[in-house]
Amino acid sequence: MKTKITGETLPVLEIGLEAGDKIVAEPGEFAWMTQTVAMNTTPMAAGAKGLFGVLGRAMSGGGLFMTEFTAPAGPGLVAFAAKVPGRIMELDVTPGQGYLIHRHGFLCATAGVELGVGFQRSLGAGVFGGDGFIMQKLTGTCKAWVELGGEVITYDLAPGESLQVHPGHVGMFSESINFDVTLLPGFANMIFGGDGLFVARLTGPGKVWLQSLTLPNLAHAISPYLGKEQQQTVAQTGIAGGIAGSVLGGLFGNNR
Repeated sequence: MKTKITGETLPVLEIGLEAGDKIVAEPGEFAWMTQTVAMNTTPMAAGAKGLFGVLGRAMSGGGLFMTEFTAPAGPGLVAFAAKVPGRIMELDVTPGQGYLIHRHGFLCATAGVELGVGFQRSLGAGVFGGDGFIMQKLTGTCKAWVELGGEVITYDLAPGESLQVHPGHVGMFSESINFDVTLLPGFANMIFGGDGLFVARLTGPGKVWLQSLTLPNLAHAISPYLGKEQQQTVAQTGIAGGIAGSVLGGLFGNNR
């Protein structure tokens, strides 16, 4: 298997497949592929061994189904494109060296990947983190690719060393990190500060990857340039759906 990441602003991951290779991704993630690549969409992938495994993966931001890409008839190529400006990170995942990633960060992985809901410290912190803050847990034995938004800043935290981060900027961290979500200190900060009610606290030992671009910030930045209908679409379906609706509306609106 040969891989190549091309581009800086909106990077593309190209994976060359040989006989016996398998790539696992969520449906709709791939950008293009050769005709020698076969697709198989199934719920029983990415470590899901039953109904609860499938539901757990879906709760973490993954889908009920996953798509497997193979090249049974000869060498093939499949490519995955970033959805927002940022970086595609390549990870080596082994038992005891897993990661927690933001809920829309998983791009694809080789066979042996396991995806589920990642809760560090407490169930309440994961579910009631204020901004829908649920982390995907990426474990197993595989090579995986994760998408982070904007610039990526890394920190190696020593044992007991802590970092407080706005939840949207937490891109990924190693599973050895202790994670919790707490109220932002100070009543005035919470009510009038404009930074939300919650802050993520990450405590070492381990490595943390922070992302400078968040989808809510991107949606807020472009919302003044959209019509009211498109603004409502962004709020309801997310930035990607809102942009698509705006583009399609402009195309078909000009043909009336």
